[in-house]
Formats: sequence, C-alpha cells, structure tokens
Amino acid sequence: MAHGYLNYFQDTLAKVYSAGIETHGLNPGAVSIMKEDGIDISHHTSNHVDEYEGVAWDYIITVCDHAKENCPFIPAKNARRIHQNFTDPSKVKGTPEVIHKAFMDTREEIKDFCHDFVKEELVN
Repeated sequence: MAHGYLNYFQDTLAKVYSAGIETHGLNPGAVSIMKEDGIDISHHTSNHVDEYEGVAWDYIITVCDHAKENCPFIPAKNARRIHQNFTDPSKVKGTPEVIHKAFMDTREEIKDFCHDFVKEELVN
C-alpha cells in the first residue's frame, strides 16, 4: 500500500521499490482496499529485499516493527532510515466488516504517512 501511495503522491521525484524479508504475493485485501481509493496496485510484485542489492538508496522506510527488527542490514551509506509501524490488517480476525475496517484504517494511516513523507522529504 505504501508503494502505491508513494507513487501516487509523486511520480517524478523518486523511484520507489518495495520489498520484504518474506514473499507471499499480493494480499487481495490490500489490492481491494487500494482500489476503493482509486489506486491500482494489482500489478505490483512481492519481492525479497535481496533482489535490490546494489541499489543506491536515498531512503529506507520500514513499515512494521517485525521488518525493522528482522530485516537484514541494507548497506546504504547515505540513506536516511525511517521507521513507521503500521498495524498489519491481514492479521485481524473477525467478520468481513471488521476485516474491511482494519484494512481501511491501515490504508488511511499509510496514505497520511506517504503524503507527509513526499511533502516534507521529497518536495522540500
């Protein structure tokens, strides 16, 4: 979701990569909740962080505590490291309404974070 919003709020200031320490494919709930906000992430891929070895990073953003604590160290001499933990809505159990609300709440938090990041870090 963060990748989708970072691209949405800017399309020429930065190249956005998305990766994790595990690959599971796209979460259908994430794809659906983003589509509700007019952003299509269905073409995104689930990549492992090792696939981007050698990229000259300006920023490394971790979006969950698990990733921050378990992600392999990414050597990036000049990269600014930013951490923002978001609740993982895919872990929420309950009715379809409860799960939808969890995805929507997390989406809105990610949207706000990405908007502010672009405005404060990339535009200025």
